[in-house]
Amino acid sequence: MLQHSGIGVAITGSGSAAPLTSLDNQGLSQVVDTSDEWIASRTGIRQRHLADPAVYLRQLAAEAGQRALDMAGISALDVDLIVLATSTPDDLFGTASLVQAELGAMKAVAFDLTAACSGFVFGMVTASQFIRTGAYKTVLLLGADILSRWVDWSDRRTCVLFGDGAGAVVMQARSESDRLLGFELRSDGNQNSCLTLAYQPEAKALTSELSVGQGSFHPITMNGQEVYRFAIKRVPEVIEKALFKANLSVEQVDWLLLHQANQRILDAVAQRLTVPPDKVLSNMAKYGNTSAASIPIALDEAVRDGRIKPGDVVATAGFGAGLTWGAAIFQWGN
Repeated sequence: MLQHSGIGVAITGSGSAAPLTSLDNQGLSQVVDTSDEWIASRTGIRQRHLADPAVYLRQLAAEAGQRALDMAGISALDVDLIVLATSTPDDLFGTASLVQAELGAMKAVAFDLTAACSGFVFGMVTASQFIRTGAYKTVLLLGADILSRWVDWSDRRTCVLFGDGAGAVVMQARSESDRLLGFELRSDGNQNSCLTLAYQPEAKALTSELSVGQGSFHPITMNGQEVYRFAIKRVPEVIEKALFKANLSVEQVDWLLLHQANQRILDAVAQRLTVPPDKVLSNMAKYGNTSAASIPIALDEAVRDGRIKPGDVVATAGFGAGLTWGAAIFQWGN
């Protein structure tokens, strides 16, 4: 177990939200040359939820956050810190403060954290540091993304993958126990080009001698084969390192909860770790890849339907753009 000041972390509530509108593979085949069989056999995805233009990230995040607060039995005014993991903010200056206002969590400080599909795991580790140092007692951690804003809907290699949604957990200080048992985080900017949502500058002349770059962001581009190879190699390694720090074996893990990127990746990672299929949580058939939201959405569903029970050990891992990847081992509940 990780050494710290004596203050532990408990994960006491979860929540999730998704846009009401969904698009199944058959409907997507009317947008781009593809089919349900092609998408499902390669990814495991059957449908995805898509936000209409009137839906904002802050609304989805606040809805998920309120459900997590309700499960934890606390009010928004009890929250000391809000961490929003997202790559698709409503405002590039930050959206966490908008979520704070939406919830009425006026005693909380709020900031965004960007680590793409690893964002929720990075956020969990970040939030735990504030709790363990005694700075804050109650943290609302959110993972939310509206990737449909940035998908090239003519690119069938990428547009079939992504969906929109939000998930949340409440993390609280505990003096008698620590439920965050171990973690490992990694980054490799040399592989950044494998998955990007990059700024595309256009020169704008201000004077005869001076130009600045203005423009927008290029839609998501991905080298799927490279991302697959990266994930099936690096994710098992990082989970094993986190388990070592937690002084646990793979056999002691009740649930494997990976970022919901592709069913083939989940299957390959589980196989390499010798985790049986019935311990692997997957909901990507309904949601697709929701980036930072995928882990907390799947967690919330498994908690609410009774699969994840208090005391269960969950090994979770995020991986994606950056490239970034990381794992956290935690026990659910107080």
